[in-house]
Amino acid sequence: MTGTELYAPRTPRHRRTWTAAAIVLLVVFFILGQLTTIFGILKPLGFRQADLETQWQPLSILLAGFGVTAILVFVWAWLFERRSPVALGFNAHGLARYMRGLLVGFACLGLVVGAIWVLGGYRVEGAGVWTAPTPLLFLPILCLFGGFIIQGATEEILMRGWLMQLVASRHGLILAIVINSIVFSLLHAGNISLSKELILGLVNIVLFAVMISLYAIKEGSLWGVCAWHSAWNTLLGVGFGLEVSGGKIAVASLVVDLAPAEGAPWWLTGAAFGPEASVVTTVVLLVASIGFIAAGALKPGRGHAAPERATQKA
Repeated sequence: MTGTELYAPRTPRHRRTWTAAAIVLLVVFFILGQLTTIFGILKPLGFRQADLETQWQPLSILLAGFGVTAILVFVWAWLFERRSPVALGFNAHGLARYMRGLLVGFACLGLVVGAIWVLGGYRVEGAGVWTAPTPLLFLPILCLFGGFIIQGATEEILMRGWLMQLVASRHGLILAIVINSIVFSLLHAGNISLSKELILGLVNIVLFAVMISLYAIKEGSLWGVCAWHSAWNTLLGVGFGLEVSGGKIAVASLVVDLAPAEGAPWWLTGAAFGPEASVVTTVVLLVASIGFIAAGALKPGRGHAAPERATQKA
């Protein structure tokens, strides 16, 4: 299963970034994107760090600012690796795959939240925008949804579009999934203070990365997983008013405002980390991963074989 090109055939003119260098560059691209947004936009507009927890405007800008990181990845791939966005997974049937990914992402998150509700983990805290609906109440939701579209896509470009296929081209699919999943989880390690829910949350983020990697491999594209990721985050934080990987969004919810029920165990609701640290999420992600494997995501021959002359290291 070595020498697998996931999304497009490799040509002799293509280069590959070393795996270790790619991990370092990934972190650099992410930090540069965040710093550009914070000091180039948020600070000049007068926003502070604390405003991200109380106002939707700076959070929308910060989420949209992830696009800077995506641009950096595309520029590196184009100028150094001599590869286009198609080689990173943005290939054919984009609209159909993206819409399907949105539907599947919304359904999976709805299943998680619904199961926690049935098990007594949540109580209704409010009716969200439906308490007194006005057109202006939907503006933050639309802006945040747009931000999550960019943020979710950028994380998928970094992890499943760039890092995973680089590792797969040298070491095979299994190691590619393992490495990108661990790196992805570690990037969330500082979201909340060390606690039981943080540990379970990081385990679930590894499972999420494994599942979404299998999805990308099975589909042979990045379109669907970008949509899935954005749909999950949007419905979680904007749809139900729950924590997204430990972060709370200050906006009236589109569906209903939920909160942990009194006395509900942390392992059911995820406590401060949110549903992503729930055992319900663990089960859903495990079942989804098994489903993709059963559907042939790791079947030998998946992807494109690399031409002999293209095995040079950059």
